[in-house]
This record gives sequence, C-alpha cells and structure tokens, in this order.
Amino acid sequence: MQSRIYITDYEAICNLGNNMDEIFSNALKGENKFFTLDNNIIKNQNFYFGKINCDLPVIGKSEFNLRCNRLLLYLMNKMSNKIQSVLKRYGKDRVGVVVATTNSGVEEFSHTGNRKHFEIGNPAEFIKDYLGLNNFYSSVSTACSSGIKAFSTARKLLENNISDAVLVAGTEPLSSLPVFGFNSLEVLSKEKTNPFSKNRNGITIGEACAMFILEKDGDGFLIKGIGETSDAYHSATPDPKGVEAVRAIDMALEEAGFCPDSVDYINLHGTGTVSNDLMEANAVYKVFGCCTEASSTKALTGHCLGAAASLETALCLHSIKNQMILPHVYDGEYDYALPKINLIEKSVHKKINNVLCLAFGFGGTNAALIVGRSL
Repeated sequence: MQSRIYITDYEAICNLGNNMDEIFSNALKGENKFFTLDNNIIKNQNFYFGKINCDLPVIGKSEFNLRCNRLLLYLMNKMSNKIQSVLKRYGKDRVGVVVATTNSGVEEFSHTGNRKHFEIGNPAEFIKDYLGLNNFYSSVSTACSSGIKAFSTARKLLENNISDAVLVAGTEPLSSLPVFGFNSLEVLSKEKTNPFSKNRNGITIGEACAMFILEKDGDGFLIKGIGETSDAYHSATPDPKGVEAVRAIDMALEEAGFCPDSVDYINLHGTGTVSNDLMEANAVYKVFGCCTEASSTKALTGHCLGAAASLETALCLHSIKNQMILPHVYDGEYDYALPKINLIEKSVHKKINNVLCLAFGFGGTNAALIVGRSL
C-alpha cells in the first residue's frame, strides 16, 4: 500500500495571472483572450503565445539568472512563509527538490554560450543552491509528461525516507527552439488552439511555472494514484488506439482503489493536434465512456510543455478547492470522427472529491495523476 503523500501548499504563474486565485478566476471565464500575437520569434510570421506579463526578480549568480529560474524564485517568494516553515520543521538536510522542465535556459544559452545555462538540471540546482539544501535534487525531462513524472519521483523520495518534504515544480519559459521545432513538424497553429474540434490544426505554446510542497505528514490534498507507461510507437506521434495511455489511467485508478465513477473531473492533455486528440479521446472513452466531465485548459493557457502538467495539476487542485469544473474552450464543432467524450463548455459548480490529470509526451511517454480531498 502506498504512503499517504500530501500536497500541503502550491502556487503558479502563467498568462492567465500571477497567482493561483487570479489564474483560476480568469480560467473560469472561459475566454481565450489571454494570448499575445507575436511575429518576432519566427520572423514575419504571426503566432499566438501564452506570455507571462510580470516583473520577475533578478538572480545574483549569473549561472542561475535564467528566466526559468526567475519564475521559480518569483513563486518561492510568494510561498516563502510555508517554505521556511518546512525548512524549520525538517531541516535543510531533509528537503528534496524535483523540477520538471524541457528547455531550462536554452534561450539564454543561444546568446551567452554558457553551457551551464542549457543544463536540464539547472533549475533544480538553483533551488537547492538558493535555499542551501543538502538533500536530493533533480530535474525531470520527459517531454510534456514531465510535470506528473516529477510528482512520481518526489513521492519515491518520501516513501523511501530519503526526504521528509520535497519541493516539486514545473518551469518553462518561452523559447525559440521548441517554437521552431513544432513549426517544422507543422503542428504549430496560426490560430488559437482548438482542441477536439473538427477544425483543430495544432498547438499554441505558452509559458508557466507551478510549485508544490509535498509532505508525508500534513494537511492538504492527497496524491491518490499515479500511472506511468510508454508507447514505444513513434518518436513524435502517439499510438492512435491509446493502448498504453489507457494502461496509465488504469494504473492510477487501481492504485487509488477507484472505479472510473470515482473520478469527478478529467483535466485532459488536449493539445489541439490531430494525432493527440484522436489518441486521447480513444483512451478516455475506453475507460470512462461519455459520462465523466472533462476539459482541456490549453485553449486558455497554451501548451506549456515541461510545465504543462504542473500548471494543470495546480488548476485541478483549485477546482477541488473551489468545487468548480473548468470549461473546455473551443469552437463548439466537435470532431465526430472521435468517440464522444463529455466536454464541459461552461464552468460548472459541482461536488468534486477526485480529479484526474492526464499528460502525454513525445516518445510515447504517458502519465496519469489522481489528486483529491483528504477524506
């Protein structure tokens, strides 16, 4: 039986706002107006991006003064009281760090040539260095499933008595490298992303940072189940049948001791690409049919890559806290070539105890996370 692991505090920043209350309030409105039209990343081509509009703190050490880390420091400052309380309770030798990211400081590296800047481990090392910690620290980079994989790694640290508390984060700034990459794959939409529509034609990229404190002893939300699988199908395209995605969901349900009906809401990966939405609709329908209420929030935030599942987990926690299901924003023209899943197009007040967050990434990496109330 898995240990009871609590999320005792969390915070986030993205294009929707500079704190979770603001983010959630704007998400409930169901308006995809929080995007910036930009033709500077890919010269003379207009694309929408979910940009953060906030003054970020500067970091004194040049090797760590990266946008990904400045986002982390912004949230650490907001969570300072709770973080200091955790450090006082457990000591700096017993607090670990796990950070999800896919690009770290690759944008800065293109200008500085400092190899330290593009290290995937740089954000985790920054937190460890900034707080003076002496425990395990690591970044996790499994494409767009990184955010959930970070929770899985952190839970192992707690269950194996390596750490008494773990700071878990996902951080992803806008970078030209993935923008050019997705554009070369012809999955970067010139319109705002339109998940599960018959008119969908790709993703909108955003930036975000979310941070969580995990403890074995505490009061907060419970991590009730995690499922992790791999397709081994294709480097950039998911298995359309969603076989391993289904298995990841089933693993999370089994660990939680749940039947599908125990999940009150599904936060979908919902990228708006033809192949991902096909796979995900098949997977969700096979497990939940057309009953369980679901939405993708990427039409509001953009796809935040390595931080996507981190941000979406924070949104799931706020859904439970506020007993509100977030709306699925698209043009309303469902693609009936897909099995019908229950997309909620307006925010709904509902009793929510347990939420499933889904994340899928390049290389066929699949992750499912169930979080819920401590009952």
